[in-house]
Amino acid sequence: MRKLMFFIVLTVFIGLSEPVFAQHNTIHGHPESEYYYFNFPLEKIYSHNLGYVVVYRRIGNQFAHTFLPREWFAAMGDYRGDMVFLSTGREWPSMTVYYRNGEFSHVRLRVRHNKAHTTWGVIPLGTSINEYFSGIEEVDLLF
Repeated sequence: MRKLMFFIVLTVFIGLSEPVFAQHNTIHGHPESEYYYFNFPLEKIYSHNLGYVVVYRRIGNQFAHTFLPREWFAAMGDYRGDMVFLSTGREWPSMTVYYRNGEFSHVRLRVRHNKAHTTWGVIPLGTSINEYFSGIEEVDLLF
């Protein structure tokens, strides 16, 4: 009987002491990530020889745009950009911007593979936007 009582007390003690030994950076028992992100629905994406012009929906149904250099998305680039091609379906194209410890990490574009989709646009001939693609180190966001 004593051994059974000792085993019950030991089990209760171990169960109650778990929070003492748990990590402090947890959310509902899962470790807290060093990443956080912002996700925006895409309105239009324009392909340019230097990169992409992305028009996205802001809070309050307003629009903003940002410029993303093509080298971010290159196979041998610096991996600050990732493009996921969506096939047919209900998922709307989007842009997700990731931050790690408060600093820009990378951007993921989820776009339709079919360039005839309404979210793909064409930059009018004679429009000079080359200067907007130089010196970009992170995504310039408006909320």
